[in-house]
Amino acid sequence: MSLTRRILSLAVPAFAALLAQPLMVLADTWIVGRLGTVQLAGLGVGSGLLLTAVGLCIFLAYGSTSVVGRYVGAGERRRGLELGIQAMWLAFAIGAVVAAVMWPLAPWLCAALGATGDVLPHAVTYLRWSLPGLPFMLVTLAATGTFRGFADARTPLALSVSAAAANFALNVGFVFGLQLGIAGAALGTAVAETGMGLTAAWLVWRRARPTGARLAPHWGDMAMSLGIGFPLWLRTVTLRAALLITTYVAARQGAEALAAHVIAMNVWNLLAYALDALAIAGQTIIATALGAGDRSEARHFTRVMTRWSVGAGATLGLAAIVLRGPIAWLFSTDDAVRGIVASLLLVVGATLALAGYVYLLDGVLIGAGDGAYLAKAGLITLVVYAPLALIALLLPTGLPALLWLWGSFTLGFMGARAVTLGLRARGDGWMKSGL
Repeated sequence: MSLTRRILSLAVPAFAALLAQPLMVLADTWIVGRLGTVQLAGLGVGSGLLLTAVGLCIFLAYGSTSVVGRYVGAGERRRGLELGIQAMWLAFAIGAVVAAVMWPLAPWLCAALGATGDVLPHAVTYLRWSLPGLPFMLVTLAATGTFRGFADARTPLALSVSAAAANFALNVGFVFGLQLGIAGAALGTAVAETGMGLTAAWLVWRRARPTGARLAPHWGDMAMSLGIGFPLWLRTVTLRAALLITTYVAARQGAEALAAHVIAMNVWNLLAYALDALAIAGQTIIATALGAGDRSEARHFTRVMTRWSVGAGATLGLAAIVLRGPIAWLFSTDDAVRGIVASLLLVVGATLALAGYVYLLDGVLIGAGDGAYLAKAGLITLVVYAPLALIALLLPTGLPALLWLWGSFTLGFMGARAVTLGLRARGDGWMKSGL
């Protein structure tokens, strides 16, 4: 198979699968929105906490992709399956512990995120009713990494689409049919995610059983998975911290500016999914190449995929600039908000090529198992970005401050990531071949 076909066979299904989660949240928003404003506000807080917990555990998918792909490349498919299975056991254990901790802390967590008055009980209800599905959400992450390690992007796509459809049907039935209110929306999500996790585990088990791979928990292998994943978790924490700082600064620019910021960030996130899909393809391709001991192929693939991602970023950026007016009109009825959105999308569009470079190299280094460096690079970029972003608080509120903030994010933060990742990719320290 040519490199182009390999990239497309991995990136296209990955992009579609990435869209399934926000579509699931959008469906919940539509359903709960029919219940009332306070219920919808409660959903925003409760689901935000749940998605934060899941997002911080994305290392389970990335770590599995890297490890399993490397063993597949080395011809050790059974061992790759064993490590994928152990990552799933680890994911279930982490999910169970996190859910057990979040349950009693739900009122405090929701209040800390801004839920007050009539909103608080709805936020707590949604969070608590959705927590039983958390362990299986994390199992799905680990299983997804295992499938990707075997260059199978179609199975995660099928799982995501099926879960999104089941989530919608269950939520409609529980909320409107059984009259369970916001608890029904959370329960529907928990049941759908549990079904997806169990199905993913069964599919991995079905693939592993004929090989004679170990299926029972093994503490040594689980510890190995945790050791590989911990640096990636630190990397994720630094990224989340940068986004929190961005939101903190934007929230102090007034209602119109904040609304415009939310719209611009949603557009950025949507476009980033396309770039992230290429990075996910890069994880699998690089892990397999290095597992096979072919450093020259890994270098060649990195160059080709970087050109792909930068080109995709430039193309998407141009589209964002050209369509900035219609996008602003679509998401807001306020002329002031529309004007700010159009200005911010100019910044977004002009810098997406740089983002493409960053996302791809991030995926390459994840695939290479270079988590320790990524954690250090994440801390460096956060130190660079935080003071730049906070300068916006000293500027006139509204558009001037937001333009500085978005310039700091797209050029300062992403630029610092580009430097740290680019310097690493130019060297040979990340290309550890074999097992």
